[in-house]
Amino acid sequence: MKHITIIGGGIIGLCTAYYLQQDGHQVYVIDKNNISQGASFVNAGFISRSHIIPLAAPGIITKGLKMMFNANSPFFIKPRLEKEFLQWAWAFKKSATQSKVDKAIPVYKNFIAYSAQLYNELKQKELFDFHIEKKGLIVCYKTQKYAAIETKIGKRAVLEGLDVDFLTPDDTQKLEPAFSSDILGAVYYKDDLHATPVLFMKELKKYLKRQGVQLFLNEKVLSLKTKGNTLTHIKTDKQTLSVDEVVFASGSWTPHILNKIGIKLLLQAGKGYRIDINPPTTIQIPALLAEAKVAVTPMQNFTRFAGTMEIDRINHTIFKNRVLAIANLAKNYYRNLHIPEKAINQATCGLRPVTPDGLPYIGKLSFYKNITVATGHAMMGWTLAPATGKLVTQIIDDKKPEIPLELFNPERRF
Repeated sequence: MKHITIIGGGIIGLCTAYYLQQDGHQVYVIDKNNISQGASFVNAGFISRSHIIPLAAPGIITKGLKMMFNANSPFFIKPRLEKEFLQWAWAFKKSATQSKVDKAIPVYKNFIAYSAQLYNELKQKELFDFHIEKKGLIVCYKTQKYAAIETKIGKRAVLEGLDVDFLTPDDTQKLEPAFSSDILGAVYYKDDLHATPVLFMKELKKYLKRQGVQLFLNEKVLSLKTKGNTLTHIKTDKQTLSVDEVVFASGSWTPHILNKIGIKLLLQAGKGYRIDINPPTTIQIPALLAEAKVAVTPMQNFTRFAGTMEIDRINHTIFKNRVLAIANLAKNYYRNLHIPEKAINQATCGLRPVTPDGLPYIGKLSFYKNITVATGHAMMGWTLAPATGKLVTQIIDDKKPEIPLELFNPERRF
């Protein structure tokens, strides 16, 4: 048995704690808040078997430049003359090539499938209760331009073995009657699942506490003490902890903490917003509105609309124009959709950690023998959390990882 400290209590940190505890380790989790907010609570809840193409895909830079001056755009990179940002932006540009995407797809696909399998296993074990459903994902479009884009992606998914239907306007309307009549068609990914994040996080947190995982909440990491190639102590604003093994799973904050011991990690915060409607709408099936880049999820007792990728400094500022953009765009795709002013005023955000190539950092550091990194999942943190927790456990136990980790090396070059 090892004593393992996890910095970060989001979905990645808690899933890692779960598998480490299941494997017989004593686990401690440090979180700067009380594990009740952030990206793990405000995401779309997609468990996306279909999302096999990383964020840094060909054409993304051109799209970003076009959208950069539009405050309402779904993808927004705020330029700034800071060394860390400029290094990340240059690496992002270099990573957005077809050859790198083609190399990543098979590994990423298996990673996602493994995580979906683990979600199903968690549900079957009934150790804690949570909502999960398999209704698939409808990626619908209103223009010929996006019909071509989404059909191409769907055909690639078919080649990778996914169960995909290509829907006519009538097919789309029959599957989801709530859609407006001008939907041109859709690609339907039948293997996708979805969950209600707040319920999963709440119940997993309670389960971990019952199992003896110690949660140090509302504690900020102030400094890290090392001796040779070993991290020996973590000092927070409340205590100093002696550590055996440490997992850095603190999302967008990870580079700032690792920087305390001279580790540079290229990572930027990507802000996303969510609007919840309660009571829920008549929408039945999760959807991605192609032109709008808005995700729609019928969760347990409410409907969620989520969107935007806003690359900026770490901040939780809510820009109402961006929230309104999500609401107004969503209304264009559904019949008689009403989003109450109250729901718009109660919109909140989360910061997703984005690496230059859109792939997460998972693995040991070469110099510090007792540090494992698990962050940088961008929009896929919710999808990949169980598999990431399982992989980190395999790494710490010196077992062969279920998924090859070369592409996710935290020290990889871009």
